[in-house]
Amino acid sequence: MEIQNILLVCLKLAGALAVFLFAMKLMSEGLQKYAGSKLRHILTKITGKPLSGILAGTGVTAIIQSSTATTVMTVGFAGAGLLTLAGAIAVVMGANIGTTVTAWIITIFGLGGGSTEDKVPLMPMVIAAISLFFIFSKKNKMQYLGQTIIGLALLILGLGLMGDSVPPLDEDVAHKIAALGQWGYWSVLLFIVVGAILCIILQTSSAMTAVILLMASQGWIDFPTSMALVIGQNLGTTLTAQVVAMTTGTTGKRTARAHLVFNVAGALIFLIPFYPICNAVMFVSEKLDVLLPNIPLIPLAITVFHTLFNVVTTIILAFFIPQIVKLVTWMVPEKKEEGEEEFRLTYLEPNLLSTAELNLQSAKSEIEEFSKRVLRMYTFLPGLRTAKDDKEFDGIMERIAKYEGITDRMEMEISKFLTRVGSGDISEHGSERISTMLRIIDNLESIGDTIYQIAMTRQTKREDAVHFDAGLNANLEEMRGLVQKALDVMDSNLHDYDHVDLDAAYAAEHAINACRDRLRAQHLDALKLGVYDYAIGNAYSSLYALYEKLGDYVINVSEAIDSSRKHSED
Repeated sequence: MEIQNILLVCLKLAGALAVFLFAMKLMSEGLQKYAGSKLRHILTKITGKPLSGILAGTGVTAIIQSSTATTVMTVGFAGAGLLTLAGAIAVVMGANIGTTVTAWIITIFGLGGGSTEDKVPLMPMVIAAISLFFIFSKKNKMQYLGQTIIGLALLILGLGLMGDSVPPLDEDVAHKIAALGQWGYWSVLLFIVVGAILCIILQTSSAMTAVILLMASQGWIDFPTSMALVIGQNLGTTLTAQVVAMTTGTTGKRTARAHLVFNVAGALIFLIPFYPICNAVMFVSEKLDVLLPNIPLIPLAITVFHTLFNVVTTIILAFFIPQIVKLVTWMVPEKKEEGEEEFRLTYLEPNLLSTAELNLQSAKSEIEEFSKRVLRMYTFLPGLRTAKDDKEFDGIMERIAKYEGITDRMEMEISKFLTRVGSGDISEHGSERISTMLRIIDNLESIGDTIYQIAMTRQTKREDAVHFDAGLNANLEEMRGLVQKALDVMDSNLHDYDHVDLDAAYAAEHAINACRDRLRAQHLDALKLGVYDYAIGNAYSSLYALYEKLGDYVINVSEAIDSSRKHSED
């Protein structure tokens, strides 16, 4: 084949692959916009039993056609404490099963949907025509459904283009490929490595599945070679999770390691009895071929094996989830607390993920981390009153000042991230969520500023040698405790925007206001009676006013969440 012809074939294949990948992205995004918020509810309702996690992971991945999307959401929930590590591992196992749906779609509709020799293949055109009933609808939900349908049509069209772009197999090339398969288990290991490398290059297991099916349908590779490539593909896809987990916290890294352990264990389980399994799968596929006569036998057998690999591996390893938890905990030990007062983003990726739904989930997890930082910062305040000497006092002030700087940077970075997400293709509900999150982080940053102002007031009081009696200290401690309760309610509400406890938030706010009113009335009476001098009164009134101001920012967070929930219900 001449170089010019080779380049032409490569360009056609690259173009067809681009259409296929775009179709997968379009279909996945449409599904996530259509059902994204409901899918989050499914994951948050997972119980401690492995079966519920596996079923949830399978169902969510089968619906949104993206195991990466499921994994990202799972890591976010686990990091926020809504899922245990064991539950997250079960979901990832289920996600592996869910990916097999893609292979069946390609096999049945792409390879069994009729010949692609016609200039205009019938099936993708029919599916695209169906999308017309939805994409021009005034309802966003229907538009997302239309996007999904036209994505499916493009996927089938792209697969057909890929098949048409593959040239007839040259006899000499066929002999060389066949020779690589004559080394028994060494050949199997070779093609496992090749499959892993190709999947890493393509950065998507769905595209790799399509490539394997097409190569087999065109006669480029035999069935054992295809099985080895499928095993390699399952190993290669874990690398993406490892890379993504590099920027996440401990739970994210452990979940990614569990994904790797799962697929390596599955490869070992199927590698030992490789050829007997090969014969068994072919036998089952020949029986299924009677029911699906339009589908080529080898691609059908590959899809059966792909399903068998993930289902059997999940069934076996589901009994060993506690052991996998121990293993990945050993592989990724908990970080020491020396870096707790350093600025870092745990969940936000430098590059935006494929859909706004996933990016918003990452932002939500980061906001929850922001809230934890603020609550941690608040716990330093009592130490300023009880510090035994200047060294201890200055040390606490330094920590509070460092946290105040961290809250400023977190607000800025999350805001920039949300602005980037909002500038892309996003649903109306997603846009409302961004507005809510921007309001939340603005108030969280204000909470941090107010805590710092309280600390500075304490410092000025100490420098001016202003001392409170036991009664004033008790009053301020009462106010501090009430604000602590309000902060706890706020932090709880941030975990689930759809079930915000606004009654508890308002009850905490009313208690703070009532305490402020009582302290102010007592303070004015004390000034009239000359119970304490102006310096003490000024410091005292400044502190309880700052605590009440802090409570206002706290209630603003819960109100923002509740407003977002009401908009999503309309």
